[in-house]
Amino acid sequence: MRRRRYHRAVAIGCDPGLTPAVALFRSLGDPTRLAILQRLAGGEARVVDLTGELGLAQSTVSKHLACLRDCGLIDYRVEGRQSFYALTRPELLDLLRSAEQLLAATGETVALCPVYGAPAGPSVRVRA
Repeated sequence: MRRRRYHRAVAIGCDPGLTPAVALFRSLGDPTRLAILQRLAGGEARVVDLTGELGLAQSTVSKHLACLRDCGLIDYRVEGRQSFYALTRPELLDLLRSAEQLLAATGETVALCPVYGAPAGPSVRVRA
C-alpha cells in the first residue's frame, strides 16, 4: 500500500519585528551573492574582477551587487571611472562563520531539507 504525502499550506503569523531578519537571510540565500560576499571578505573588488573570478556575466554580477548594496551589506567607492565594492559590516563575516559552524555541528543535514535542501554541490566557505 502506497502512503500518500500531503502538504498543507499553513498561514503562519510573522512578527513584524522579524521582517528585517527575513530580508537579511533572503539576501544571503543565493549562491552567487554568497560567492560575492566571500570574495569581498578578502578585500574590495571591481565588477570586472568579480565577473572574471566568478565566471559570471557583468549584468548578473551587477544585479547581485545592487541587491547586496540595497540591503546595506556592501557599498562602493569611486576612483576615476571605476567602482570598488567592499563589505560594510565586519559582523557579516561573523554571521557567515557562525553559519558554517552550525552546518558543521549538524552534519550539514539542512541540505536534506525537502523544501530548501539541494543536491550536494560546491559549498561556499568564508575566508578572512
